[in-house]
Amino acid sequence: MKISKNCIDVCLACVITCESCITDCINDGNKQCILLCRDCADICALCAQFEARGSQFAKDLRSLCAKICTACSIECAKHASHHDSCKACAEACKKCATVCEEHATAKV
Repeated sequence: MKISKNCIDVCLACVITCESCITDCINDGNKQCILLCRDCADICALCAQFEARGSQFAKDLRSLCAKICTACSIECAKHASHHDSCKACAEACKKCATVCEEHATAKV
Protein backbone atom coordinates (compact mmCIF):
# COMPACT_ATOMS: atom_id res chain seq x y z
CA MET A 1 0.00 0.00 0.00
CA LYS A 2 3.01 2.34 0.42
CA ILE A 3 3.41 2.63 -3.35
CA SER A 4 -0.26 3.43 -3.79
CA LYS A 5 -0.29 6.03 -0.99
CA ASN A 6 2.70 7.84 -2.49
CA CYS A 7 1.15 7.81 -5.95
CA ILE A 8 -2.20 9.00 -4.61
CA ASP A 9 -0.56 11.87 -2.71
CA VAL A 10 1.39 13.22 -5.71
CA CYS A 11 -1.60 12.78 -8.02
CA LEU A 12 -3.90 14.73 -5.72
CA ALA A 13 -1.30 17.47 -5.24
CA CYS A 14 -1.04 17.70 -9.02
CA VAL A 15 -4.82 18.01 -9.39
CA ILE A 16 -4.85 20.96 -6.99
CA THR A 17 -2.00 22.83 -8.69
CA CYS A 18 -3.43 22.18 -12.16
CA GLU A 19 -6.81 23.58 -11.13
CA SER A 20 -5.15 26.69 -9.74
CA CYS A 21 -3.11 27.09 -12.90
CA ILE A 22 -6.24 26.71 -15.05
CA THR A 23 -7.94 29.52 -13.15
CA ASP A 24 -5.00 31.86 -13.61
CA CYS A 25 -4.52 30.93 -17.26
CA ILE A 26 -8.20 31.58 -18.03
CA ASN A 27 -7.60 35.18 -17.01
CA ASP A 28 -4.60 35.36 -19.35
CA GLY A 29 -6.17 33.43 -22.22
CA ASN A 30 -3.40 30.85 -22.26
CA LYS A 31 -5.34 28.17 -24.16
CA GLN A 32 -2.63 25.51 -24.54
CA CYS A 33 -1.79 25.59 -20.85
CA ILE A 34 -5.48 25.36 -19.93
CA LEU A 35 -6.04 22.36 -22.19
CA LEU A 36 -3.06 20.43 -20.85
CA CYS A 37 -3.84 21.29 -17.23
CA ARG A 38 -7.42 20.06 -17.67
CA ASP A 39 -6.21 16.76 -19.10
CA CYS A 40 -3.61 16.48 -16.38
CA ALA A 41 -6.01 17.23 -13.53
CA ASP A 42 -8.50 14.68 -14.85
CA ILE A 43 -5.99 11.87 -15.38
CA CYS A 44 -4.38 12.50 -11.98
CA ALA A 45 -7.76 12.36 -10.23
CA LEU A 46 -8.61 9.14 -12.04
CA CYS A 47 -5.21 7.65 -11.27
CA ALA A 48 -5.65 8.43 -7.57
CA GLN A 49 -9.06 6.75 -7.63
CA PHE A 50 -7.70 3.63 -9.34
CA GLU A 51 -4.85 3.48 -6.84
CA ALA A 52 -7.22 3.89 -3.89
CA ARG A 53 -9.40 1.00 -5.02
CA GLY A 54 -6.45 -1.21 -5.96
CA SER A 55 -7.61 -1.51 -9.55
CA GLN A 56 -5.90 -4.10 -11.72
CA PHE A 57 -5.56 -1.34 -14.33
CA ALA A 58 -3.78 1.14 -12.04
CA LYS A 59 -0.35 0.28 -13.44
CA ASP A 60 -1.50 1.00 -17.00
CA LEU A 61 -3.07 4.26 -15.92
CA ARG A 62 0.13 5.34 -14.15
CA SER A 63 2.01 5.23 -17.46
CA LEU A 64 -0.55 7.45 -19.19
CA CYS A 65 -0.63 9.77 -16.19
CA ALA A 66 3.15 10.14 -16.36
CA LYS A 67 2.99 10.97 -20.06
CA ILE A 68 0.31 13.65 -19.64
CA CYS A 69 1.99 15.10 -16.55
CA THR A 70 5.26 15.41 -18.47
CA ALA A 71 3.54 17.29 -21.31
CA CYS A 72 1.79 19.58 -18.83
CA SER A 73 5.03 20.23 -16.96
CA ILE A 74 6.79 21.25 -20.16
CA GLU A 75 3.99 23.63 -21.15
CA CYS A 76 3.68 25.21 -17.70
CA ALA A 77 7.45 25.64 -17.46
CA LYS A 78 7.24 27.98 -20.47
CA HIS A 79 5.22 30.42 -18.34
CA ALA A 80 6.87 29.79 -14.97
CA SER A 81 8.95 32.95 -15.02
CA HIS A 82 5.89 35.20 -15.06
CA HIS A 83 3.17 33.08 -13.43
CA ASP A 84 3.62 31.55 -9.98
CA SER A 85 0.76 29.12 -10.60
CA CYS A 86 2.44 27.83 -13.76
CA LYS A 87 5.71 27.42 -11.89
CA ALA A 88 4.01 25.46 -9.11
CA CYS A 89 2.10 23.39 -11.65
CA ALA A 90 5.22 22.58 -13.66
CA GLU A 91 6.95 21.37 -10.49
CA ALA A 92 3.96 19.32 -9.27
CA CYS A 93 3.46 17.75 -12.70
CA LYS A 94 7.14 16.87 -13.00
CA LYS A 95 7.09 15.20 -9.58
CA CYS A 96 3.88 13.34 -10.38
CA ALA A 97 5.26 12.15 -13.72
CA THR A 98 8.39 10.85 -12.02
CA VAL A 99 6.51 9.01 -9.27
CA CYS A 100 3.91 7.55 -11.63
CA GLU A 101 6.56 6.36 -14.06
CA GLU A 102 8.61 4.79 -11.27
CA HIS A 103 5.52 2.98 -9.93
CA ALA A 104 4.40 1.95 -13.41
CA THR A 105 7.68 0.15 -13.98
CA ALA A 106 8.13 -1.17 -10.43
CA LYS A 107 8.11 -4.91 -9.88
CA VAL A 108 5.39 -5.18 -7.25
